[in-house]
Formats: sequence, structure tokens, C-alpha cells
Amino acid sequence: MNELLKNLGVIVLLIGVVILAVPAISGSVSNTVLLTGLIVIILGYIGHIVINKKLQ
Repeated sequence: MNELLKNLGVIVLLIGVVILAVPAISGSVSNTVLLTGLIVIILGYIGHIVINKKLQ
């Protein structure tokens, strides 16, 4: 369970990357999609830092 919590931030980061990659490949990029992907990536980055500090 700790391994999943330890990697939760990275998983959220990868979800953000997928949110950005799929519309870029299909060619229908909008500002809403870009903003959503950016917010998910930032939350994953901050979550990764916070979770790893609490687990140590």
C-alpha cells in the first residue's frame, strides 16, 4: 500500500500528460484542455512532494 501511495503523485503526473497528449495527437487542442492538463500535472507534482515527505 505504501508503494502505491509513494507513486500516486507520479501516476497523477502521467494522467496529466495523457490529457495533453491525446488532443495534441488528434489535432483538436483547446485552451480548456491545455489548462486542465497543466493543473493536473501541477497537482501531481505537488502531491508527489507532499506525500513523500509525509511517508519518510
